[in-house]
Amino acid sequence: MSEILAPKSQENYAKASISSLSNFQLDTTKIQELPTIFAPAQMGRSPQYTYTAFNASGLNETILHALQRSPEISQNIATLAAQGANIDVAKAQYYPQVSGGLSTADLTSGERGRQMLSLSATQMLYDFGKINSSVDIQEAKLSVAQANVLVSIDNVAYETANTIVNIQRYQEIIKIAQQKISGISRIAEITNLRAQAGISSQADPVQARSNVQAAETNLIVQETQLKKFQQRLRTLLGSEVKGLKWAIPEHLVKESDLYTDPEFNKVPNMMSAQAEVDVAKFQKQQSKLSRYPTNRPLAKVKTTSI
Repeated sequence: MSEILAPKSQENYAKASISSLSNFQLDTTKIQELPTIFAPAQMGRSPQYTYTAFNASGLNETILHALQRSPEISQNIATLAAQGANIDVAKAQYYPQVSGGLSTADLTSGERGRQMLSLSATQMLYDFGKINSSVDIQEAKLSVAQANVLVSIDNVAYETANTIVNIQRYQEIIKIAQQKISGISRIAEITNLRAQAGISSQADPVQARSNVQAAETNLIVQETQLKKFQQRLRTLLGSEVKGLKWAIPEHLVKESDLYTDPEFNKVPNMMSAQAEVDVAKFQKQQSKLSRYPTNRPLAKVKTTSI
C-alpha cells in the first residue's frame, strides 16, 4: 500500500542536461548589435600564434582539480538535491492526506474525563490545476538550479584557466624586465665611463641611473602581479603552485571559434535566465488559479477511551 500511495521521487535532479536547458530560441534582433571582431586574416594579415610545449593533460587536470574542490559548485549541487525533494513535496499533494490527534473531551458533556482520539483523511479530487502548477514551478526551479551548477562550473573553469594564462604571461614579462634592467645597466656603465673621460656631460649618468631604477621598479610591479595570480591559483587548487609550468594546448585555441557568433542558448547564464523566466510564468499561472476552489472530500474516524 505504501508503494502505491507514496510519491515517486524525482531522480533526474542530479543531472543537468545541456540539450534540454538550451532548448529555447533567442531573438537577437531586439538586442543592441554587438561589436564585430575581425580576425587578423580578415584584415589582410595571417594570424601568427606562439605556443609552448604541447601538454593538454596538465591544463585539463588542473582545471578538473579546481572544479572538484570548489565550495561554490558543491553548494549548488547540494541545492539540486534539496530542489528534488521540493518536487516530491509538491507531488505529495496528489495523494491522501492523513492526520490525527489526541485531545481531552468536553468537560460539560457526559464524556467528562475521557480522552478523544481523532483520525481524519482527505483526498484531493479536483483543484483546477493548482497542484499541477505548483509541481511545474518546482520543476522549473530545478532547471534554474541545474543551470546555476553549469554557471558555477563555467566560472571556476574560466578563473582557473585565466589565472594560469596570467601566470605564464607575467613569467615572460619578468624575463623581459630582467633583460631590460641588464641592458640599461650596461648603458649606465658606458655613460658613466664617458662622463669620467669628459666625453659627455655629468647629466647622462644621472639619467641612466634613473632609467635603471625605473626598470627595477617595473620589475617589482610585475613580480607582485605574478605573486597575486599564484596566490589566486593556490586558493583554487589548495596546493603550492610555485615552480609549476603549464602548456596551453594548441587544439583549445583552434576549437574555441573566437571569431564565430556565439550560440547564446548554450551559454550557462542564458540558460539560467531562461529558466527564471519559466519560473515566473508558472508563478503567474498559479496566482490566477488561486481564485478557484479545491474539492477535498473528508473522511473522519473518532474513537473514545476512558
